[in-house]
Amino acid sequence: MYTIASILTHIDYERSYIFNDSQEIYDLAYDTRKIRSGTTSLFFALTSVRDGHDFIEDAYKKGVRSFVVSRNDIDTVGYENANFIFVNNVLFAMQQLAAYHRSQFDKPIIGITGSNGKTVVKEWLTQLLLPDKKVYQSPNSYNSQLGVALALWNLTDDYDCAIIEAGISLPEEMERLEAMIKPDIGIFTNIGLAHSSGFVSKELKLKEKLKLFKQTKHIIFSSLYPIREFLDSKHVAFSFGDSVDDDVRILKMEDSIGSGTAIQLEYRTEIATFDLPFQDRASIENSLTCLTTLLFFGYSLDAITHKLQRLQPLDMRLQLKTGKYNCSIIDDTYSNDLASLQIALDFLHQQQQHKKKTLILSDLEGLDDRFREKLLKLLQRQGLSRVILVGRSLAFLKAHLDVPTLLFESTEELLTNLEHITFDNESILIKGSRIFHLEDVSQMLSAKSHETVLEINLAALERNLQRYRSLLPTSVKLMAMVKAFSYGSGSYEVANLLQFNKVDYLTVAFADEGVELRQNGIELPVMVLSPDEQVFDNLVLYKLEPEIYSFRILNSFVSYLRARKITKFPIHVKIDTGMHRLGFLPTEVERLSTILVEAKEVQVKSVFSHLVASGNSEHDSFTLQQIDVFTKSVDHLENGIGYRVLRHIANTSAIVNWPNAYFDMVRLGIGLYGVDMDHRLGLDTVSTLKTTITQIKELDAGETVGYDRKGVLKRVSRIATVKIGYADGYSRRFGNGVGSMLLNGQRVSTVGSICMDMCMLDVTDVAAREEDEVFVFPDLMEAAKAIDTIPYELLVNISSRVKRVYFYG
Repeated sequence: MYTIASILTHIDYERSYIFNDSQEIYDLAYDTRKIRSGTTSLFFALTSVRDGHDFIEDAYKKGVRSFVVSRNDIDTVGYENANFIFVNNVLFAMQQLAAYHRSQFDKPIIGITGSNGKTVVKEWLTQLLLPDKKVYQSPNSYNSQLGVALALWNLTDDYDCAIIEAGISLPEEMERLEAMIKPDIGIFTNIGLAHSSGFVSKELKLKEKLKLFKQTKHIIFSSLYPIREFLDSKHVAFSFGDSVDDDVRILKMEDSIGSGTAIQLEYRTEIATFDLPFQDRASIENSLTCLTTLLFFGYSLDAITHKLQRLQPLDMRLQLKTGKYNCSIIDDTYSNDLASLQIALDFLHQQQQHKKKTLILSDLEGLDDRFREKLLKLLQRQGLSRVILVGRSLAFLKAHLDVPTLLFESTEELLTNLEHITFDNESILIKGSRIFHLEDVSQMLSAKSHETVLEINLAALERNLQRYRSLLPTSVKLMAMVKAFSYGSGSYEVANLLQFNKVDYLTVAFADEGVELRQNGIELPVMVLSPDEQVFDNLVLYKLEPEIYSFRILNSFVSYLRARKITKFPIHVKIDTGMHRLGFLPTEVERLSTILVEAKEVQVKSVFSHLVASGNSEHDSFTLQQIDVFTKSVDHLENGIGYRVLRHIANTSAIVNWPNAYFDMVRLGIGLYGVDMDHRLGLDTVSTLKTTITQIKELDAGETVGYDRKGVLKRVSRIATVKIGYADGYSRRFGNGVGSMLLNGQRVSTVGSICMDMCMLDVTDVAAREEDEVFVFPDLMEAAKAIDTIPYELLVNISSRVKRVYFYG
């Protein structure tokens, strides 16, 4: 706990207006949507994608009375009894405070950096060190300039050590992270191509990452990477690899029975052999990083061998699943601490499809009196409908929570009684550490479906949204396209995230899609494309705003509204500037204006058009022509109806290529879902389609595979049947070797025709076992090109019977 007075001594500030310098601060706030206890929060008005100064009033209404700001035009007089600290850089001020807080922590801090594997190594190390040590880890992937500051803020002396991730994408970023983390021990994970776009070379990227350890003595790494040559005399290397110079020397590595890997290694003349439960290179490397770290800490090879055998692949964090009884299940059963619990609860509150919210929570490691107090305060401000507790140590909560609370001593007891607990139309967060196996509870409450799954990373979608937002002036509104089941990614699940991130509008193709959003708590304005007379009832009942594209639909809708004495219903007018699909021609605008002036039943909310080739420079002259025609048409319409409307013509490609087409609002579509048609933003992959191998057969040369014997084998082959077919959206055009999938890191081609529910792959040259995971589209753009289509078609054609698994990570 800090006071405003003490905080002022630890950050550089230009001036301050202090009403109460003894106000106690427990929480650092930067996002008003996540504020649960404003009276003990210090709000940092960050200016990244959105200007935090614009949300000071919102924070004040939520009880915040202390602010760190950088804009000089803030009217402090308008905020009674509030503290204002003026700084040059708000983020840097937060980092200064986090750095001071870290300096009070005198236990070892392990810093982790690298291109890949940081989060996995952090999670596995935490698993391996428990229960011997009480470990604090930075939650989820909190490894950015902001994330590290927030992670360090939760450090307390209750822990024996801390593991903090550090990630960078540009030069000069690591120095600021190092100033905060000051790691005592350094771990370098895989040095790959990730985040390489900001660096001239791989060598420069490695040097930049090494800045994290400029004051760190011991550095743990794989000698596969040329880290040793960049270390100086103060560093002490502790490496693993197959060289005689390595502290931990790998002598032999081969596949073991099942799906594991047998490794023989030497450490200080002692030789040991052990099995890892993995075969993929990344997991093996991450496991060896953890093993080497444990040896550095003094664990014996024998003790480590037993620990490593219990390692499991990390489940995705914050999985959002369809549950039984019309429930939504949030599965976060991989770890449990206060920081990750807060993140999970924030995600629970994003879900608007159910009013009721239930928390199923297991015991937390090392729950002493101080932790109990923090946990109680955290839960008391969440607005939960019900709490189900697992573990004796949580019994104290039952007397202090003012919502229905059930207590079970063990997961087994909860599972036995689960059928007697009523779950209905609610969002359920299941949060627990691995030792409680709450994934069994999640499995019982989740609805069963087809085993092929489409994994959707909501955090990646959120990052893509922010990348596009960063290109826009703050005055430009953003409309997100969620039509066609959000390009295959889901409906309310995606819309919830967009609503939480305060986009201005959503767009759907059909009224039914809009109805589903409304029924699941989405309150944003929703535009419906190309409606017809049959859906007018739903448009009005659910406050959905129609696109008006013809005189026929306009007259019909006006007549419908007039009969019900409804006035000023919002509509969106479509102008055809060259697509020639739907919309009023420019020559029809004068007549349209005349009708709209007389039609008091409707009010034009926006006028829009669609660019034909905003991503194709060959047609730039036509794009300019469209923009000009659009501008003149809207000017004409506004003069006719006598009031201003929102203008929007820029689609996803135009956001990148045509800033002069932003007008009042832009429409973000396929780019939001990670398809980078312009190859300029480095978008994150949002959707990953996965399936599994059902059976593997060894067949002789000359045998045929599939319908009509189209798959003719030219050699002795191993053929794998996987659980996806054209009924799932995997086109028949991918048959006979046109399509390829990714299996254990290698491409494998289709054999024969694609069946309705299955297809066959040639896995002759790949280590493969039944039930192995297969990535259906290793490269979405490449797959689309193979069958002469576009990525849009591949995404929207993924069948609704394919289970969607949402996660935030």
